[in-house]
Amino acid sequence: MRGVDKACIKFFGSWNKAIESAGLTPNRSHDDRMYKRSNAKALDGHLCDSISELLIDNWLYQNNIPHERNAQYPGTHHKADWQIISKSQKIFIEYFGLANDSPRYDRAVKEKKELCRKHKIKLIEIYHWDLYPKRKFEEKIKKSLRA
Repeated sequence: MRGVDKACIKFFGSWNKAIESAGLTPNRSHDDRMYKRSNAKALDGHLCDSISELLIDNWLYQNNIPHERNAQYPGTHHKADWQIISKSQKIFIEYFGLANDSPRYDRAVKEKKELCRKHKIKLIEIYHWDLYPKRKFEEKIKKSLRA
């Protein structure tokens, strides 16, 4: 658990409660099963499930990184948030925004990671601490695409 996570839990009880305290609408959590996604349209027209996904999609578009939304994992119902269009290898980007918030969500994260290992898909994992309070996901993506 990162410092930001610990501080949010200490002062607000959870990451989502900290988001609510800031006057924003949080993602669905384990305790809030009736959450409805708030779709947002990215600059390239992609529909995103959250403002966090919108930030990532817009950054990909503004940096001329060809990508598609909701790429299918091989042989499952799972979908990746993004697939980078590359002739040399398959690359998925996942925003795991609810990591450590729901046992069901954490199981899906584990399954996706295992599918990537099994099918030799490069996975770029982005978490809320890569976006907030400081945007660090840009360098994470750049570094992964260079490797």
